[in-house]
Amino acid sequence: MSTDHRADELLDLLGEERVRQILAATSRDPLSAKELSEECDVALSTIYRRVEDMVANDLLVEQTQIETDGSHHSVYEANVDHIDVDIEDGTIDIKMDVREDAAQRFSRIWTDIRDT
Repeated sequence: MSTDHRADELLDLLGEERVRQILAATSRDPLSAKELSEECDVALSTIYRRVEDMVANDLLVEQTQIETDGSHHSVYEANVDHIDVDIEDGTIDIKMDVREDAAQRFSRIWTDIRDT
Protein backbone atom coordinates (compact mmCIF):
# COMPACT_ATOMS: atom_id res chain seq x y z
CA MET A 1 0.00 0.00 0.00
CA SER A 2 1.31 3.43 -0.80
CA THR A 3 -0.10 6.77 0.24
CA ASP A 4 1.34 10.23 0.17
CA HIS A 5 2.12 12.14 3.37
CA ARG A 6 -0.96 14.36 3.08
CA ALA A 7 -3.27 11.36 2.69
CA ASP A 8 -1.69 9.71 5.74
CA GLU A 9 -2.12 12.87 7.80
CA LEU A 10 -5.76 13.33 6.73
CA LEU A 11 -6.61 9.71 7.50
CA ASP A 12 -4.90 10.01 10.90
CA LEU A 13 -6.83 13.19 11.67
CA LEU A 14 -10.18 11.78 10.57
CA GLY A 15 -9.51 8.72 12.71
CA GLU A 16 -9.64 10.89 15.85
CA GLU A 17 -13.05 11.17 17.49
CA ARG A 18 -12.45 14.79 18.57
CA VAL A 19 -11.59 15.84 15.02
CA ARG A 20 -14.81 14.30 13.75
CA GLN A 21 -16.77 16.03 16.52
CA ILE A 22 -15.21 19.39 15.66
CA LEU A 23 -15.83 18.90 11.94
CA ALA A 24 -19.48 17.98 12.54
CA ALA A 25 -20.06 20.90 14.93
CA THR A 26 -18.45 23.47 12.64
CA SER A 27 -20.39 22.24 9.63
CA ARG A 28 -23.51 23.83 11.17
CA ASP A 29 -22.15 27.20 12.30
CA PRO A 30 -18.77 28.85 12.87
CA LEU A 31 -17.76 28.27 16.50
CA SER A 32 -15.09 29.68 18.80
CA ALA A 33 -12.61 27.41 20.56
CA LYS A 34 -14.53 27.95 23.80
CA GLU A 35 -17.83 26.96 22.15
CA LEU A 36 -16.16 23.88 20.64
CA SER A 37 -14.73 22.97 24.03
CA GLU A 38 -18.20 23.11 25.57
CA GLU A 39 -19.92 21.29 22.71
CA CYS A 40 -17.33 18.50 22.53
CA ASP A 41 -16.87 18.36 26.32
CA VAL A 42 -13.06 18.49 26.15
CA ALA A 43 -10.36 20.79 27.46
CA LEU A 44 -9.73 24.03 25.59
CA SER A 45 -6.08 23.03 25.09
CA THR A 46 -7.20 19.88 23.26
CA ILE A 47 -9.47 21.94 21.01
CA TYR A 48 -6.64 24.32 20.13
CA ARG A 49 -4.30 21.43 19.23
CA ARG A 50 -6.90 19.72 17.02
CA VAL A 51 -8.06 22.96 15.40
CA GLU A 52 -4.46 23.90 14.51
CA ASP A 53 -3.96 20.56 12.74
CA MET A 54 -7.34 20.81 11.02
CA VAL A 55 -6.65 24.34 9.71
CA ALA A 56 -3.22 23.21 8.44
CA ASN A 57 -4.92 20.41 6.50
CA ASP A 58 -7.75 22.57 5.08
CA LEU A 59 -10.47 20.81 7.10
CA LEU A 60 -11.30 24.09 8.88
CA VAL A 61 -10.93 27.77 8.15
CA GLU A 62 -10.24 30.32 10.84
CA GLN A 63 -12.10 33.61 10.69
CA THR A 64 -11.95 36.68 12.89
CA GLN A 65 -15.29 37.63 14.35
CA ILE A 66 -15.52 41.29 15.33
CA GLU A 67 -17.99 42.15 18.06
CA THR A 68 -19.98 45.39 18.29
CA ASP A 69 -17.75 46.58 21.17
CA GLY A 70 -14.67 46.31 18.92
CA SER A 71 -13.30 43.16 20.51
CA HIS A 72 -12.57 40.19 18.29
CA HIS A 73 -11.93 36.46 18.48
CA SER A 74 -11.37 33.53 16.15
CA VAL A 75 -14.15 31.25 15.02
CA TYR A 76 -13.72 28.06 13.05
CA GLU A 77 -15.85 26.73 10.22
CA ALA A 78 -15.74 23.43 8.35
CA ASN A 79 -14.02 23.93 5.01
CA VAL A 80 -14.81 20.60 3.45
CA ASP A 81 -18.05 19.44 1.86
CA HIS A 82 -17.00 16.02 0.68
CA ILE A 83 -14.09 13.60 1.08
CA ASP A 84 -13.46 10.73 -1.34
CA VAL A 85 -11.09 7.90 -0.54
CA ASP A 86 -10.14 5.85 -3.60
CA ILE A 87 -8.24 2.60 -3.22
CA GLU A 88 -6.89 1.30 -6.50
CA ASP A 89 -3.76 -0.32 -7.91
CA GLY A 90 -2.04 -0.46 -4.53
CA THR A 91 -2.56 3.20 -3.70
CA ILE A 92 -4.91 5.25 -1.58
CA ASP A 93 -5.92 8.61 -2.95
CA ILE A 94 -7.89 11.20 -1.02
CA LYS A 95 -9.76 14.03 -2.68
CA MET A 96 -11.42 16.80 -0.70
CA ASP A 97 -14.04 19.19 -2.00
CA VAL A 98 -13.39 22.38 -0.07
CA ARG A 99 -15.95 25.13 0.28
CA GLU A 100 -13.74 27.95 -0.97
CA ASP A 101 -10.20 28.44 -2.12
CA ALA A 102 -7.72 30.91 -0.64
CA ALA A 103 -8.61 33.69 -3.09
CA GLN A 104 -12.30 33.35 -2.33
CA ARG A 105 -11.59 33.28 1.40
CA PHE A 106 -9.40 36.41 1.14
CA SER A 107 -12.13 38.26 -0.80
CA ARG A 108 -14.75 37.30 1.78
CA ILE A 109 -12.57 38.33 4.72
CA TRP A 110 -11.67 41.63 3.05
CA THR A 111 -15.35 42.35 2.40
CA ASP A 112 -16.22 41.54 6.03
CA ILE A 113 -13.51 43.89 7.31
CA ARG A 114 -14.57 46.68 4.94
CA ASP A 115 -18.26 46.33 5.89
CA THR A 116 -17.57 46.49 9.62
